[in-house]
Amino acid sequence: MKCLLDSCTFLWIISGAKELSGTARELFTDPANEMWLSVVSVWEISVKHGLGRLSLPSPLDQFLVEQREQHGIAMLPLHEGAVLHLHKLPQLHRDPFDRMLICQAIEHDCLLLTPDPLISQYPVRTRW
Repeated sequence: MKCLLDSCTFLWIISGAKELSGTARELFTDPANEMWLSVVSVWEISVKHGLGRLSLPSPLDQFLVEQREQHGIAMLPLHEGAVLHLHKLPQLHRDPFDRMLICQAIEHDCLLLTPDPLISQYPVRTRW
């Protein structure tokens, strides 16, 4: 199964945070599943880091690449098809990063691993 990680899910996985649900942890550790981090999440993490809302132990570019590779997480680029799906989404959620992750999950037929209850109201498969 292809799983797209919400930005917070990625950060909790790499830090071993207690906020990560047991279901998300099981899906992540199952070698049959493909784990993906969107470039949109990299953008969101970069913005939060730049605003001082997220501290990291090493430079952003080095940290994200090393952690993604260390945990066997592939990078999902943003393609036109996903962006063109955006206008089809209902206006349930104001977070532009989450809305684009939803579009990517739909476009690439991924299960979106997220704790956000608003996201589960969209026509996208989610699990937490």
